[in-house]
Amino acid sequence: MELSLRSIFILQCVLGIILSLSGLLQVESLGINYGQLGDNLLPPEKVLQLLKSLRVTKTRIYDTNPDILSAFANSGVELIVTVENEKLGQLMDPQQALQWVTSRIKPYVPATKITGIAVGNEVFTGSDMSLFDNLVPAMVSIQRALTQLGLQQYIQVSTPSSLAVLANSYPPSEGAFTPELIPIMTQLLQFLSATRSPFWINAYPYFAYKDSPSKISIDYALFNPNSGMIDPHTNMHYDNMLYAQVDAVIFAMARLGYGGIEVRVSETGWPSKGDTDEVGATPQNAAIYNRNLLKRQMIGEGTPLRPKMRLEVYLFALFNEDQKPGPTSERNYGLFQPDGTMAYNVGLSAMSTSTTTTPSTTPSSSSSISLTSMANKSISCTPFIWEKSMLYYFKLSAFAGALQIQSEYMHVERMDHHKRLLSWFCVCLVTMGIGTLSY
Repeated sequence: MELSLRSIFILQCVLGIILSLSGLLQVESLGINYGQLGDNLLPPEKVLQLLKSLRVTKTRIYDTNPDILSAFANSGVELIVTVENEKLGQLMDPQQALQWVTSRIKPYVPATKITGIAVGNEVFTGSDMSLFDNLVPAMVSIQRALTQLGLQQYIQVSTPSSLAVLANSYPPSEGAFTPELIPIMTQLLQFLSATRSPFWINAYPYFAYKDSPSKISIDYALFNPNSGMIDPHTNMHYDNMLYAQVDAVIFAMARLGYGGIEVRVSETGWPSKGDTDEVGATPQNAAIYNRNLLKRQMIGEGTPLRPKMRLEVYLFALFNEDQKPGPTSERNYGLFQPDGTMAYNVGLSAMSTSTTTTPSTTPSSSSSISLTSMANKSISCTPFIWEKSMLYYFKLSAFAGALQIQSEYMHVERMDHHKRLLSWFCVCLVTMGIGTLSY
């Protein structure tokens, strides 16, 4: 079949648009945590510029800093804000919760795209039992306040928990909550189910590796190629620890009768520096973990238990925070130093041409980082779009071929309305492009 220059040009334009749109779709599940415990952090306006340069469209902050909420107005960046643990007792009172939402949230929406409220952070990790008792009532009061103000359809209410809420996480199918937390966890899951909100988990394979470096494969923890493990009860294969941890949470919820709640990773990361007893805390491992995680985010991957549900992940963290207490590692999770210089090079701009890095390999020396720069370069479905579309064009129709590509490679089962429109636009472009080849 002889192609005219016009047909080739149109097809190239169509495929270029498809790649751009698919790249944007595939990074929608990625966010980054923006902590502020540093004495020389960039001002919020500069942070917004940094996020835009990385093309990050979701971030989470650990308070309701009005300077940040104002600076992010009309930016399109989605924000999760946080109610500090010490305020839970106060916000149990419906009137106090209404006042809090009225003063801390309502003045900034819809210009600032607040999509979630984290009520407390790792409440179950500490020993303050009053926080346990205050958590769900505070969440209920905040949800009621959002409803009174007409904001409940835009903002989800949840609480991030650490993996310490699990009594068992290995194998994933034996995931179970600690017995003493089951009463309060049941209340929490009832709330999340009723409001269709996600269960947020702070999951760090680094901690497990640090505690048992002789028993846990560093490659399994870092998403590097490895033999992985097979869950003996489900026969599901896990090639990385993070997905195993997430599925353990899902199984734990299912044991309490709430297996349908979505799990999202509110924090995960790897420190670039640590104390002498913090094994594996190196710039190389930090770069590898984050790079490999982001590669998986680019393809919209789900866990073995929920392979067609994109796992939403918030990377920890944007900055190293020099005022955080605790071991050295706590101050060295950031991709950047507080002044905006790189803490280490994740090498994302070079990912399209590089293979997975091993722990002993030095990360790419590329001087730029873009969380989506390689999305348009490394999409492996371009030949598939061409070949499959042509096949269905001659056998069935170009429309059917494009629809097959859409369902298999873009995971659109769970897209909301505007994403579906974008997806159908892609289908139409493919059809139009292939249609020109017949003339």
